[in-house]
Amino acid sequence: MPRSRFDHQLETLNTELITMGALVETTIASAAKALMEGDRTQAKRIAQNDSQIDGMEKSIESLCLKLLLQQQPVARDLRLISAALKMITDMERIGDQATDISELTLLLGDIKTPTVMDSIGDMARATIRMVSAGIDAFVKKDLDLARKVIDMDDEVDDLFVRVKEELIELIRQNGPFCEQAIDLIMVAKYFERIGDHSVNIAEWVVFSITGEHRSSGEETV
Repeated sequence: MPRSRFDHQLETLNTELITMGALVETTIASAAKALMEGDRTQAKRIAQNDSQIDGMEKSIESLCLKLLLQQQPVARDLRLISAALKMITDMERIGDQATDISELTLLLGDIKTPTVMDSIGDMARATIRMVSAGIDAFVKKDLDLARKVIDMDDEVDDLFVRVKEELIELIRQNGPFCEQAIDLIMVAKYFERIGDHSVNIAEWVVFSITGEHRSSGEETV
């Protein structure tokens, strides 16, 4: 493959990653909004976005493999392609978890636990910031922003502990919100996992720029 065509396909890869990232951002934000507002109609739409995200994952994976097979990429290109293959897996899982949240929204009905919902709202906003910043870090090739996303995970973890403690107390009281509380613990767990996937995305952004990945601490490419 001529280098000019290879560069053009790399640009296509970059554009498709940005498009998939934007859809993932929209999906998680919509899932959080549907949850907080009890909007069943919006919750039902989330699955459509998830199907689109799944399709984009397959398309980008196919492009990455084509790039790897048709030309020997230089180190910088190889880092980008390798990072892209990892990032799309995390983005697809964020889409899955947004769908899981929307499915629980349909089960929850009217939520009458306002204090806990305030805490879950804080958690949702924190995870949305992480997803958005992780994708922005990739678009801008911003190493500092990627590292900030990794640090932001502490806030989400702390919020998860707070939400879990509040919900466990509701379950102990064995009041009318006991069943809702169990479902909301799962909602909080999905938000916590979205934060973890955002960290993964940020770590792959760091790898694509520097060749270093936190899991090894060594330059790999």
